[in-house]
Amino acid sequence: MSSRLKQPMEKSRRSYEPQLTIREHSVPVGREWALPTPGWTVIQIRSGSGYYLQRELNRRLEEEAVLLTSSDFSGSLRASQLGALSFCTFSVIPARLTGLLTLVELNRLEAAASRKAELVEIQPPGSPAAQAMRELYRHRHEDGLRHRLQRFQFFVEMLEPELEPAAASAPATDARARLESLFKQTPSAELLALSFAELARTVHCTPRHLARLFREITGVSFRAKRSLLRLERARELLATSEAKIVEVALDSGFKSLSLFNLMFTRQYGLSPGKWRQKQRTQREDADAAVIPPRRRKIRETSVRAARDNPRAL
Repeated sequence: MSSRLKQPMEKSRRSYEPQLTIREHSVPVGREWALPTPGWTVIQIRSGSGYYLQRELNRRLEEEAVLLTSSDFSGSLRASQLGALSFCTFSVIPARLTGLLTLVELNRLEAAASRKAELVEIQPPGSPAAQAMRELYRHRHEDGLRHRLQRFQFFVEMLEPELEPAAASAPATDARARLESLFKQTPSAELLALSFAELARTVHCTPRHLARLFREITGVSFRAKRSLLRLERARELLATSEAKIVEVALDSGFKSLSLFNLMFTRQYGLSPGKWRQKQRTQREDADAAVIPPRRRKIRETSVRAARDNPRAL
């Protein structure tokens, strides 16, 4: 590996930001950028030249090329020695879409991420994907439902071959088939809103038999799966709303604030309040870091002027 590739990597901050929101980034000459979020990331090169690096594989990136990477992606983007590399991204985190995706779809996306761990899909400039992403970029400052859905649809279309549904099966005749059918047809959040006893009645089997089937199909117990999905929902609310901690706990399905605090801290290493504050601080630092020096100086001057002369406001 040449000495150039040993330049310090520009580590992206792993702040927890809303998904399906287009962000803009700039990497200085010769520096590298690592993926900032879990889940999937869609990237389009906006200007400059650079490379996609992964182990022994280097690929030159042209302006408007589109990349799709998974959370298992271990490569990076590097700006060339000729100039900075600018690009835009948006993330899709399936675990936080439990009200939309079924357990089967979540599993397919997880499996697709594993298969793509050593690959990155690159669509060249002028391709339909590049043109569609360019149109999405035009509306990057608009984060209403329609625009978020358009970004999600773009992501699904890029992954469509990986998400092809299985051929229609015969009507469910036993408990396992009925449970698998529920997984395919019911959003995971709706499915896990059921109590274990209600799910057993729906599948027409004993709780003991259901517990064994659920673990065989999903790899975890019903209680563990429900807890993880509820905690993901809580993180989403903490990061994207001003709701009080107790409201987040209740909206995420926890009936006890103390239990919520205990489980959240055990899973993520911080209490909900401290986790929220950390994400806000990281997001503010990341936003400040992407402001061009000239604009940053102007903004800092304006802030100082406003502070020194509040009547000017």
